[in-house]
Amino acid sequence: MKHDTVLYPRARIPYGTWGASYFPAWQTSALAEVNIGQFAAESMNRILGLRRVPTEALEYLVLGSTIPWHWKFWNAPLLAATFGRRIPGFHLEQACATGLQAVLAAAAQVDGHGGDVVGVLTFDRTSDSPVGVFPERRSYERTIPINDVWENFGFDPATGKAMIATAGAAARKHKLDRQEIDEIVFCRYEQYFAAKHSGFLDKVCVPLDLLNLQGKPLGRIDQDTGVRQITLESLRQMRELDTCVTGGGQTHASDGMATLLVTTAERAAELSPRPEIEIRLVARAEVRANPSLMPEAPSLAVMKLFERTGVSMKDIAVAKCHNPFAVNDAIFSKLLDHDWHDVNRTGCSLVWGHPQGPTLTRSLIEGLEEAVELGGGKVLLFGCAAGDVGVAAIFDVTDRGSR
Repeated sequence: MKHDTVLYPRARIPYGTWGASYFPAWQTSALAEVNIGQFAAESMNRILGLRRVPTEALEYLVLGSTIPWHWKFWNAPLLAATFGRRIPGFHLEQACATGLQAVLAAAAQVDGHGGDVVGVLTFDRTSDSPVGVFPERRSYERTIPINDVWENFGFDPATGKAMIATAGAAARKHKLDRQEIDEIVFCRYEQYFAAKHSGFLDKVCVPLDLLNLQGKPLGRIDQDTGVRQITLESLRQMRELDTCVTGGGQTHASDGMATLLVTTAERAAELSPRPEIEIRLVARAEVRANPSLMPEAPSLAVMKLFERTGVSMKDIAVAKCHNPFAVNDAIFSKLLDHDWHDVNRTGCSLVWGHPQGPTLTRSLIEGLEEAVELGGGKVLLFGCAAGDVGVAAIFDVTDRGSR
């Protein structure tokens, strides 16, 4: 693929028609008490209203979530009906890669003439995740209960190891230094709070009210509850749980949603408050690292993407990643020979949390907003997912009004 080609020629992301909830940490808000699917759909309706996008414009809906929720069987058609649209759609999931894969699926839908305006809605609630009961005749217990979030975090059936073990294994393979890891964590928190205090997050996250089934207020989600400023000294005092991995050097479970639109160029110009900004999807790549080396998979995906496109980090204006471990960022810096200070300049999932489904969607929205502030350029989005998977994509932001 050449530098000047794009993966989905018809597809555009209309600037300014997106938004996300804040991501409260596990069990710290009323969001832990609601049907997350219903909340996500109602929030999408609210965000579209704030962005002055009529819901009548939607022709298709792509959902991305990874944790079972009540009425999940009905999926996209049900949630579309929540905001008054009787349109088709489908659901997909790939652990923490879901938020990007849903955007890619929507772009393919537009490019294949499956609809000129496709809504992307990603969400998950890790709080009070359901426990499933499965008949298992091969087991002497005959019936096995599974806690969907915590048991999957704690056990990869392909390797027998926990998620945290992948970080320790990757740290040993790449000979990482604990001092550098602590410095990365401290930098990421500083970047997040700088973005918050500057008002940047107000362009991305929308305060949202929560109602119970009777329509009575439960509370308001207006911050990434649970995120607190830390010191480098406090990080250095934390006990290592595995090689270079501490409680501060890994993300936390959280809840939330994010939404954006993928449309044709013509519809993007009609729906965007700034039609002079054009956002296109340039390329994508996926890899699977060796067993229990998940933190290096995103870097390998970026390397594959660059080899395919001829792009390098010198061509990238904004780099954003899903980094459940600070180890991910250190490996990226080594393999791509790139300063980790220049990644995630406006925040990242290491700090604001890990609701899985919407994680990379919020990262993408932040990255696109940052690129617009810079006057345009290429946005690199990458991250890891369960199964030692890495995913990466390049988006191009062009501000035709600045020419």
